[in-house]
Amino acid sequence: MRPSLLLSVFLLFTVTLSHNHQVTSQSSPASKTPVKRPENETIYKVSKQLCWGCVAESLQFLFAHNLVRAYKWEAPLMWDFQLEKYARWWGGQRKADCKLQHSFPEGEFKLGENIYWGQGSTWTPYDAVNTWAAEEKYYTYVTNTCVAGQMCGHYTQIVWRDTRRIGCARVVCDSGDVFMTCNYDPPGNYIGERPY
Repeated sequence: MRPSLLLSVFLLFTVTLSHNHQVTSQSSPASKTPVKRPENETIYKVSKQLCWGCVAESLQFLFAHNLVRAYKWEAPLMWDFQLEKYARWWGGQRKADCKLQHSFPEGEFKLGENIYWGQGSTWTPYDAVNTWAAEEKYYTYVTNTCVAGQMCGHYTQIVWRDTRRIGCARVVCDSGDVFMTCNYDPPGNYIGERPY
């Protein structure tokens, strides 16, 4: 999201809040009953539903990916809200079980997809991207292969030269663990092709 657009949204939100506060403070001056303030638990539940942290999480996902790509001199990715919507849908499907499962049947990928699971609720987008990027040590460019018994496809998807767009989501599952997923378009990891 552009900084100017983010600033505009923030200003609109501030003005709306200020206006709503003025209207409610002027209403029914004769009433002596104090207005009950919402409790912290209520505020937490409402803000969790509105997902105020989603913008920050999106920026973390995007920034972390683009740092990895910059190291290989690849063009930065752009955030795609349709891909984010798809990732949020899949994260919602995994909320009940937090199962480390792709959204596509094996071999039928229409988008690139990296998934992550972490025990506990403190895992961040940086943790997921750093874990995927750490697979670089298992990738051999000369032979375009992974070390036997290791995975490197998450890393190669991040740095895939033709990929241009990304959308991700982070979900705290019912178990209290974290499931994160990122989708990439165009997808990468084509057999016989190098990522960069």
